[in-house]
Amino acid sequence: MKHKVIPVLIIVVLIILLGGGYAGKYLYDKYSYSNEQADTTSYFGIEDEADVPIILQYEKTDLHARLIDGVYYMTFSDVQEYLNDRFYYGEEEEILVYTTPTAILTIGVGESTVTSTDGSSEDLGYKAAVFEGDTLYVAMDYVKKYTNYSYTAYTDPNHITMFTEFGQEVRATIKKDTKLRLRGGVKSEILVGLKKADTVVVLEKLEDWAKVVSPDGYIGYVENKFLDNIQTVDLLAPSHYAEPEYTSVKMNGKVNLVWHSIGGQAGNSTLSSAISGTTGINVISPTWFSLSDNEGGIESFAGQDYVNTAHNNGMQVWAALDNFNNSFFRDGEGNTATVLASSTSRARLIDNLMSEVRAYGIDGINIDLEFTGSSLEDITADGGEDYIEFLRELSIACRANGTVLSVDIPVPMGNSFFHRKELGVVCDYVIIMAYDEHYEGSAEAGSVASISYVEDGIKNTLEDVPADKLVNGIPFYTRIWFTSTDGTVTSQAGGMSWASEYIRANNIEMTWDQNTCQYYGTFTKSDGTKVEIWLEDAESIQTKLNVMNVNGCAGVAAWQLGYETSDIWPILETYVNN
Repeated sequence: MKHKVIPVLIIVVLIILLGGGYAGKYLYDKYSYSNEQADTTSYFGIEDEADVPIILQYEKTDLHARLIDGVYYMTFSDVQEYLNDRFYYGEEEEILVYTTPTAILTIGVGESTVTSTDGSSEDLGYKAAVFEGDTLYVAMDYVKKYTNYSYTAYTDPNHITMFTEFGQEVRATIKKDTKLRLRGGVKSEILVGLKKADTVVVLEKLEDWAKVVSPDGYIGYVENKFLDNIQTVDLLAPSHYAEPEYTSVKMNGKVNLVWHSIGGQAGNSTLSSAISGTTGINVISPTWFSLSDNEGGIESFAGQDYVNTAHNNGMQVWAALDNFNNSFFRDGEGNTATVLASSTSRARLIDNLMSEVRAYGIDGINIDLEFTGSSLEDITADGGEDYIEFLRELSIACRANGTVLSVDIPVPMGNSFFHRKELGVVCDYVIIMAYDEHYEGSAEAGSVASISYVEDGIKNTLEDVPADKLVNGIPFYTRIWFTSTDGTVTSQAGGMSWASEYIRANNIEMTWDQNTCQYYGTFTKSDGTKVEIWLEDAESIQTKLNVMNVNGCAGVAAWQLGYETSDIWPILETYVNN
């Protein structure tokens, strides 16, 4: 019997030992640290030898740089979006332009020497901009000459860490050598080794693991037990570039501008009679300048007697430039986009304007380039780039001459290509044309400038333009609407007296419409045509001025002189003097 028990015991011991071995292996497999190395090329998303992924603000992004001839480049579009949208590419001439408050800096694509309108030049030692295929790239070091941002490049594998914002970050010291892993857990692949005394940035601290950034830009996980001396530190923003000041020429007090449509040289003689009986006007803007060709030429109706009369009446003259009054443009031959896309045409246009300013002692220039109508190309994102570059370059000449630069733009309605924020920097005043809410050609009848349209226009513009530069444009005109029985909508526009006479002649009952803050009236003609009027008068103008006061606007601009009734001037004068 004893001889039978011994083999059984041996078998039991072997089973226990074998089970213990399996259990030990299971525990080892579960809790031991993996030595598997992650594929860092895939981790960063590297596409080829010249591809350099960018870690922005400690976040993996879709941004990629290119390493070309030992120089790091970003796409022009990424430079504009993430670093500095003041860089401008002149497609027609293949030039990269950067404009400061005092100079225009230009360098050709594929070139290394940048020239300035102040007469200086600089050899960069590298190409500032290059093409790869159809994509334009800009050297990151060239961008740094005019932008306070930082980047650090690493190789093996290629990647860049980049910072455009500088606040605070949480840092920790590594207690002893360990591994940074792709995910939290001992079985996760290894990204990179961490050495004792390495400093990491802590992005998120979990129960046992922390999401951190290694000294060379890898984002992964390390066990909390390896972290020491955790503290919040302030990041110092780079200061290699001193942002120059964009000085402005400002009025003493609020602007009270009125546009004066003169219709030609003979119209200058109407100024004295036009301003007779007005009060409070401190700026008059005659429609003097129009684009006259595609090379930057202008037609001018400027006159010295006009300037003298305005000055003698306490008014500055801000001569308006448009692109719709000259027959060359009105008949469809002219193309504003063509003018603005060429550095030569822009320079010629600016020289022509400033020559008139100096010749007649004009106080300011008012830019009213509109991008609608059959004779013009609708403005696009690219056209918007040419437009804002023209304003930047014109501002240099105006700033040097002490000339006020104002610009007329529509209210914000999906038209960000006007670059309102930049206009608020380079221009002295930004005038929003808070009218033509409903206009000739509108599919439905409606107010020219309802109070909500005005208020929204002001508030939305203030998101980009400082209040002390924002002037709100108001209408001195009313539009009378006619809706036929078949639904066709037409309209006529005229001044306040004209509209009031129409109301009297047709015995229209007018009632105050709280939604638009205008008097509204309607009647039906004998042929079934429905007539509607939203009247602009002293009361509707006053409600607009109230909104402007609440929002701290820099002043008011009115279209146009001669369309108003005499009761308008006292309320405008009160607004300006308030």
